[in-house]
Amino acid sequence: MPKLPDFQKVLREFNNGADWYEWIDLSEGETYSNTQVKSDEYTMPTEEEVNAKIAELTVPDWKINRQSAYPALAEQFDKLWHDINNGTLDNTGVFFTALKEVKDNNPKPGE
Repeated sequence: MPKLPDFQKVLREFNNGADWYEWIDLSEGETYSNTQVKSDEYTMPTEEEVNAKIAELTVPDWKINRQSAYPALAEQFDKLWHDINNGTLDNTGVFFTALKEVKDNNPKPGE
């Protein structure tokens, strides 16, 4: 399931990251309909603009799957060191093949 961005993070994308909004009723939660502009110096994006920004900032499944499948950085550095030491720092080395396997198993759409 894609990772949706925090609603407040999305709102901060508008008006140069300023804390320009507030909630009408805290009990109603963080929703577009419960959001209002604090002052006239800011503009309220439309709900369609907010939804478009949510879609843009949503982390897709393939990316989440890749991130969790990559070896830990310490292991990657160890593979890299061994490839340098063995003279196999190319697409046949253990570093390259380990990362390629993750990419192949979790393809980015259009690759």
